[in-house]
Amino acid sequence: MAGTTSHRPAVLVALSCSLAGDYLGQLSAQLDCRVQRCEPGAELIERLQAGGFDLVVSDLEGVRELKRARPASPPCVVVARQASVDFAVKAMRAGAVDVLVEPVGLDELAAALHHARPSEEAAGGEAAEGEAAEGEAAKSGEGAGEEDALVGRSLTLNAVRQRIQCAAPSKATVLLQGESGTGKERLAEMVHRMSKRAQGPFVKVNCAALAEGVLESELFGHEQGAFTGAHQRRIGRFEAANGGTLLLDEVSEVSPAIQAKLLRVLEEEELQRVGGNRTISVDVRVVATTNRDLEAEVARGTFRHDLFFRLAVVPIRVPPLRERAGDVPLLVNHFLEGFRHETNSRVRRFSAAALALLEQHRWSGNVRELQNLVRRLVLLDVGETIGDELVRRELLGFETQRPASLQPCTIAAAERDAIERALAVTAGNRGQAARILGISVRTLFNRLKRYEEEDGVGLVLPQLQRAGVA
Repeated sequence: MAGTTSHRPAVLVALSCSLAGDYLGQLSAQLDCRVQRCEPGAELIERLQAGGFDLVVSDLEGVRELKRARPASPPCVVVARQASVDFAVKAMRAGAVDVLVEPVGLDELAAALHHARPSEEAAGGEAAEGEAAEGEAAKSGEGAGEEDALVGRSLTLNAVRQRIQCAAPSKATVLLQGESGTGKERLAEMVHRMSKRAQGPFVKVNCAALAEGVLESELFGHEQGAFTGAHQRRIGRFEAANGGTLLLDEVSEVSPAIQAKLLRVLEEEELQRVGGNRTISVDVRVVATTNRDLEAEVARGTFRHDLFFRLAVVPIRVPPLRERAGDVPLLVNHFLEGFRHETNSRVRRFSAAALALLEQHRWSGNVRELQNLVRRLVLLDVGETIGDELVRRELLGFETQRPASLQPCTIAAAERDAIERALAVTAGNRGQAARILGISVRTLFNRLKRYEEEDGVGLVLPQLQRAGVA
């Protein structure tokens, strides 16, 4: 691909609205870009096949047709006659990166074009479709694998990005709410890296994976002799995170007793170790995550309302992948780049039909499920291009791979099957799997122990291996 030192962006306008005549001339002159106009549908798709465009402006139906035909097309902006949340959601699901409302201002288009402007390295020359998609993924996911959760250009993801950028420099607590696999922990790391505490420690604790007594000691530390087995003093995670950030992962699982102690630390910035009476001051910024609706938990009385408000100074809803399907091709190529170099695989791209199939999938396991699927497909090493047939077979999952003799036929077998699926979706995270199943972590541990006693590791380990987890 030929490189250039400068790049004059090109905008393809495919709609009948205020973006006409003199207006387009002003846009071209003010933004130093090339502007072409065409009809939505077949003409739009034909123009894009010739390449050379950095941004498409169209109506909702035009974007839908385009994304069905060319999932890896340039960024698209939808123009709407009037604003509404429902319309914005529909546009985002269709693959749009932004929604502009008539009459569209030049400054709004300028912002949309600036966001879509390619990097100097990616500018100029004509690239193959797979190379272009890889370039978009690298640009959206700069910062290597740590920013997987923010690869994409959807409206909902942009909103998350903006809230993190606003909240990060302060000490305000951040509450990240979203389904399992949406990347909440990665976003918490980003809050820390973008904060003034980036040089301090980033300490994590999984509240769902620890029993109440163990969690209390982990958070606040303990003195020697505080309980049986406490042979020496130990500092807790709050003290370890002093001057930095503490991530309370799955904070909804904290018991009422520990909730009260958490509230005190957040309000007074001091604590006492278990078994101790000395007050210790701490300077910690807290980021909490949950896959539950904490407001609903407050209404049910299972979570303290005062602690909720302390944690949710900056609440951020992390969207599930199905609400930003247009980001799937970018995520696929982002993961592909990492995994193929890691394994020296021959795979270089996904076909357009394969990407379209992935965009249509519901992704109950969200970004984590997609990541595991891409890893599995790269490991299969079928050739340079992964086609839709292979993707379809892998998406069908265990149903097509499991022998008929192993299909569940009893309540116990169905229960075991559900546990295996939950572990596969959560990449083996037992705390998150328990949440999906609606059971306690202890119950899940007991079930897994029973399966191991019955037949070794049973089906759990093989299932995870097939899913690319174990």
